[in-house]
Amino acid sequence: MIIGILKEGPAENRVAMLPGEVAGLIKLGAKILVESGAGERSFAADSAYIESGAEVSSRNSLVEKADMLLGVNLPCGEKAETFRPGQVLCCVASPLENGQWIEEARIHGLTILALDIIPRTTRAQSMDILSSMATVAGYKAVIEAAGMLPRFFPMFMSAAGTIKPAKVLILGAGVAGLQAIAVARKLGAVVEVFDVRSAVKEEVKSLGGKFIEVEGATEDAAAGGYAVEQSEDFRKRQQELIQQRALAADVVITTAQIPGRKAPVLLLRETVEAMKPGSVVIDLAASTGGNCELTENGKTITVNGVTVAGRSDYASAMPTDASKMFGSNIINLLKIMINKGELSVNLDDDIINGTAAVHRGEYISQRVKQILNIN
Repeated sequence: MIIGILKEGPAENRVAMLPGEVAGLIKLGAKILVESGAGERSFAADSAYIESGAEVSSRNSLVEKADMLLGVNLPCGEKAETFRPGQVLCCVASPLENGQWIEEARIHGLTILALDIIPRTTRAQSMDILSSMATVAGYKAVIEAAGMLPRFFPMFMSAAGTIKPAKVLILGAGVAGLQAIAVARKLGAVVEVFDVRSAVKEEVKSLGGKFIEVEGATEDAAAGGYAVEQSEDFRKRQQELIQQRALAADVVITTAQIPGRKAPVLLLRETVEAMKPGSVVIDLAASTGGNCELTENGKTITVNGVTVAGRSDYASAMPTDASKMFGSNIINLLKIMINKGELSVNLDDDIINGTAAVHRGEYISQRVKQILNIN
């Protein structure tokens, strides 16, 4: 089979696979075509792909020849009819935002393997792109916050006196939140953490964070490790406690998202307006509306001396390692789909069934059906 690696649009610095990971695909028996310039913003030259055993091609030729196309994001800038019926697109699909394009792809007979809906099971852990990219986001959020904050993160004792450590409040202890805890603690900050899932309490404590618990949270074992929507009473008590802690914090990093829905608002306008001047808010849920009421995706604003950064592109801002992790996740997925160079979309496999958004004219993934309200 022939696998093509697409070049992303100008807003994306990552590439679906770096030359080092391409060699792994070739071992599976696939022939690899790479669009010219695909890796340049991830610091991977065409010559490096050629040395790894791939061929460099124009986009038109690649789309014409490839059985499967790998990308970071769905190529929504082009019509679905640009691609051949039966062709497999393997990339982040973002069905909530790209539902219309996915519908056109279904009608046209494309198969979409949506990397952002891979089931969160033990077997699929090595394929979990969301976790990989959240690791990058959690790291970069703390580093950027430290650069924006007009004071030190760690405590300093010197002849000039003692400087107290910065206080960091993290909302959400998923992969991004846990990584943020680890980095903030390494930089010497005091870290407090909110999450509605009591199961993460021990992980937070093991990383040196203080878990702030609001009793009465709704938890759902069937949610696959994600947070679920909470009652109005719980949200009211949660917001009161968050406001109290946020007013004492120097940095607030928000990471809470619910798949297929708008991010919950956890940090109110009045809370931000009452925070200490010089404080920093980094909202990693910006792409789905934001956890902060003032968040604007892709923008950094200042309110009463408080900096609010809506960032959902940290993975793109760290393209080399992010692309390496992304490509490794894809290889682990394709290992269960390629046998002796032949691709099989086996819907009896729970991972493939959960990842295939559309296949042969039908919606497959239950999560995509729920997000798009498909009966």
